[in-house]
Amino acid sequence: MSDKAHTPTLELKNVSKRFGPVVALRRGQITLMPGSIHALVGENGAGKSTLVKIIAGLYERDSGTFTLEGKPVNFKSTAEAKAAGIAVIYQEPTLFPDLSVTENVFMGRQPTGAIGRIDKAKMRSEVIGLMERLGVDIDPDRPAEGLSIADQQIIEIAKAVSLDAKALIMDEPTAALSGVEVERLFQIARGLRDEGRALMFISHRFDEVFSLCDTVTVMRDGAYIATEETATTSESEIIRQMVGRDVSDLFPKETADIGEVVLEVEGLTSTGNFSDISFSVRSGEIVALAGLVGAGRSEVARAIFGVDGYEQGKVKVGGKNLPKGNPRSAMDAGLALVPEDRRKQGLVMDASVARNAADAIRSKLTKAGLITAKAENKSAQIWARNLEVKTASLDAVAGTLSGGNQQKVVLAKWLAAEPQILIIDEPTRGIDVGTKSEVHRRMSQLAKEGMAILMISSELPEVLGMADRVLVMREGHITAEIPRENASPETVMFAATHSADEVRREGQDK
Repeated sequence: MSDKAHTPTLELKNVSKRFGPVVALRRGQITLMPGSIHALVGENGAGKSTLVKIIAGLYERDSGTFTLEGKPVNFKSTAEAKAAGIAVIYQEPTLFPDLSVTENVFMGRQPTGAIGRIDKAKMRSEVIGLMERLGVDIDPDRPAEGLSIADQQIIEIAKAVSLDAKALIMDEPTAALSGVEVERLFQIARGLRDEGRALMFISHRFDEVFSLCDTVTVMRDGAYIATEETATTSESEIIRQMVGRDVSDLFPKETADIGEVVLEVEGLTSTGNFSDISFSVRSGEIVALAGLVGAGRSEVARAIFGVDGYEQGKVKVGGKNLPKGNPRSAMDAGLALVPEDRRKQGLVMDASVARNAADAIRSKLTKAGLITAKAENKSAQIWARNLEVKTASLDAVAGTLSGGNQQKVVLAKWLAAEPQILIIDEPTRGIDVGTKSEVHRRMSQLAKEGMAILMISSELPEVLGMADRVLVMREGHITAEIPRENASPETVMFAATHSADEVRREGQDK
């Protein structure tokens, strides 16, 4: 084996970064080897993003060493990092929507012919070759606008390969992808690894880490904790290292008294989104709406709450019809909706934590048409304390919080309104394992206190761990209703990929 194979492609040791009085990174450390996929995990606030931004040239480190193929480097810009062979593939790529796939791949470095004209034929030919090499079929001439997130990521990967990147960093790349898209991405990642490139994979999803990665580095509180071979460690050990304690029960489901029906949905239909949706939720019950991405689950939730309209059907709360297309009426009836996209739909990102947390009860806090910061802070403080929101102050801007704490602020906003029905869409997407446990514990406690909860989740362990009943959707239809005792990965996934008739026949055959 050559010396190059033994030399780390990229290595950081004892790297620190401070922003004024805040220490974002104390002892950052990671080693990427050629021909290997290396996971980086840690709770939100562990220092992962800061470490990546130092590698990418967005930040300069305050101390520590950074080498690329054995040579010291100190990138002062992203352009320097890219030129040296560093590529970062973000969760949501930023392509030029009006330009073609080919133009995006070669942006800023178009090849020219003998008379100085851009050689479009050469560019197109190279992109076709890149897509074939990556094993994907994307039209090189189509505009980037309208491409799926998965295809946009692949274009970024093609750009990195065309630049002969030595190290590729994938930052939460699967958060918005379907199962099929994730597997395609993994095939590409494995192919790049087999070419001898070094890859870093950042994810909160342990099944993906153990399926894809050779090694995993754990960070906690801005410091390096450990590096393990995935083949010789376990999920529980990684979790223990991440949170500094054993999280033996990520799904602390408490027994709750199931009461009367409080939410009824009858024959709800929205053309092109879902059809004939009927179910109920009782007080003290957690009902999960499961299914694959695109099954129509979020659309149903938005229609129930009145964000979106529907052509047919009824929504009843406490036996009374709820006006459609009217979120204010839904709130007045005791409904709350924690949306899937908390950044765009759940929070005002440039407003304070206090203002966001008090948003749903603003009318109650208003006196003579005015609302004071004192009133906002008093209300927000209660729920921020209850949900253990980690923030320097209630005046801090919501956009500066970690993803987990943003999720807690959205919860605080709606729980302040004291709803009787909570609709929560992807309650723990993109947040770390410690915060997941806290969110699950709070949901379980709310159900025990009598709240009815409709939970939409793409994470099967979460569905199985938290739900009293599972409603499975496929292509806009409910295909199965599965009680907790009968819910398993097999029964839920079968219902998510088959029609209601096929699910019924399967049940009869058994």
